[in-house]
Amino acid sequence: MRIAVDAMGGDHGVAPVVGGAIQALKEFDVELILVGQEDRLRAELERVQCTDPRLTVHHASQTMGMHESPAHVARKKRNSSIWVATSLVKTGKAQAVVSAGNTGATMVSAFFLLGTIKGVERPAIAATLPTLRGTAILLDVGATVDCSARQLYQFAIMGHEYARHLLNLQSPRVGLLSIGEEATKGNEVTKEAFHLIKASALNFMGNVEGRDVYSGTADVIVCDGFLGNVSLKISEGLVETMKKILMSEVMRSALGRVSLVVLAGPLMRLKRRTDYAEFGGAPLLGVNGICMICHGRSSTKAIKNAIGRAEALAKGRLIDLIQRDIAESLTQPAAGGASHGL
Repeated sequence: MRIAVDAMGGDHGVAPVVGGAIQALKEFDVELILVGQEDRLRAELERVQCTDPRLTVHHASQTMGMHESPAHVARKKRNSSIWVATSLVKTGKAQAVVSAGNTGATMVSAFFLLGTIKGVERPAIAATLPTLRGTAILLDVGATVDCSARQLYQFAIMGHEYARHLLNLQSPRVGLLSIGEEATKGNEVTKEAFHLIKASALNFMGNVEGRDVYSGTADVIVCDGFLGNVSLKISEGLVETMKKILMSEVMRSALGRVSLVVLAGPLMRLKRRTDYAEFGGAPLLGVNGICMICHGRSSTKAIKNAIGRAEALAKGRLIDLIQRDIAESLTQPAAGGASHGL
């Protein structure tokens, strides 16, 4: 399994990416192509004394800044590390691409070079969330800001298949994020999507309110990219704030400081469950190839885990399974009724 890694995109330079790649080689059955400015990458590899033949360097002279327009990657920066890395998947020289760079540029590169799976109108980023019952998948969290009801229905199909693979569930519970549990709640797009998903053979449990996202009520939660991205960023900010508040309160007294000895274990487990690095990255579902999108501030651990997840998705034939499910949905009436191979 060969994976292309955009080595120039992260907030903290090439060191975390190279470190994550080296760790991935130790844990996963992969070959890696580091894509970026060759002199910088070889200097970092020499610094950490890495000579593993399973890791190669592919030169790309340009980089995409975090604040650059995503359109620049196609118009002006076709020799950027993310465009070149995605091109390696397009030509079959790699089976997946991993990037912690400009999310918009990563999506544009995947959309133009890989294209969407036949029958998929728009891609979706699928984030992994901790819940009281384990783990849930939220999509879309930023790829498609304005969605039609049909596209939300397609997100539900893709999320269903991803959850089967990731969570090992035969029939994941699918929910639609809305402002109330009743089918009549939400805007017109959400209400139409409700009926489309309900009419399918997906295990649809109805609308999910924001307060229930982390309860574990649903395994897959579907929404448009605007709502999903806002929800995800609010959640990330809340987690960080609660951690700081908790530590501040604990450290206010001698008794609190002593209690840290007892609380250390639970606090560490909480940190692991809410740490994005444990999940590595989020796949861009709906494009015709495995594309993992990581946080710009990704650590060595996050890059390693993103590579591991990319390998697992490629070996699990996720693209083929989504293609099958979408194809089956296209043979059904617009109101649903698809079997999705369930």
